[in-house]
Amino acid sequence: MQDFALLDLSPIGEGKTAADALAETVDLARAAERFGYHRFWLAEHHNMPGIASAATAVVIAHVAAATGTMRIGAGGIMLPNHAPLVIAEQFGTLATLYPGRIDLGLGRAPGTDMATARALRRHMMSDDSFPRDVQELIGYFGASSEAAQVRAIPGVGTQVPVWILGSSLFGAQLAAHLGLPYAFASHFAPAMLERAMHVYRSTFQPSEFLDRPHVMIAAGVCAAQTDAEAAYLRSSQLLAFARLHTGRPGKLPRPTKHIEKDIPAPVMAQVEQALACSATGSAKTVKDQLSALISAFEPDELMVTGMIHDHTARVRSFEIAAEILTDMRKTKIAA
Repeated sequence: MQDFALLDLSPIGEGKTAADALAETVDLARAAERFGYHRFWLAEHHNMPGIASAATAVVIAHVAAATGTMRIGAGGIMLPNHAPLVIAEQFGTLATLYPGRIDLGLGRAPGTDMATARALRRHMMSDDSFPRDVQELIGYFGASSEAAQVRAIPGVGTQVPVWILGSSLFGAQLAAHLGLPYAFASHFAPAMLERAMHVYRSTFQPSEFLDRPHVMIAAGVCAAQTDAEAAYLRSSQLLAFARLHTGRPGKLPRPTKHIEKDIPAPVMAQVEQALACSATGSAKTVKDQLSALISAFEPDELMVTGMIHDHTARVRSFEIAAEILTDMRKTKIAA
């Protein structure tokens, strides 16, 4: 593991507003920079009462302005919702304002329900243009002739690093084919993690962007002083995920000590399976769980994420994670 990163969904907690969530995102980003995180990513979700990062490029600009050195990016932009030129202009502008600090992760999913997807895209096309759109977008960031009919300004020559995101084999295959870095969404869809990493690494084709595979995996983290406290704090995310998957999305719930009363056993089994790539507990417990994860998959980078209702507890959780990962990286370098 070379670096560690943080994914923030800018959660809106019960009793809070979108303004509160965005203010907490900025505070978390500043703390993450102090803690040593290499990247801070935000994700595009729409029509979600509990997530405030829908206008992802705008939030990235806000976070980048509030920090100084950490890379800030999208994890990710759901490209089928947008014209590649528009995204090139947005991220070309970001890269111009904050040179050397902007990442662009691209996803293929809508990031919402189908009704909202139709509202975003206006016209739903049956063909999958994602690979073609990715290549078009990358082209806008390159050195373009002034004679080119369409150019992204700002954007031309910014060479914004593009990542392919995925939770299946499709993204792994595309990232390998294009020679791009790959980030797997194992924090909520770990089922195909091992196969996707094998496909990506075994079929990778060197490119002008990378000469060897570079993969990042994501894990949920909820760290606290004790295992019991961490389990209590994590109940908010379990509740939110269960409600989303049963068609009742809402704001991030307050934690509960009796989660079994709120989530039926069959639903809880599905939630725990989806969120299995995670570490929850005291510093020692989290270290053991993250060590096992890193040993099993040997990622180039690890991205952690976590939905905790209490902002102070959430910041502390990521601080504990950073301390653990910093120590693990130092140990590896020394070895």
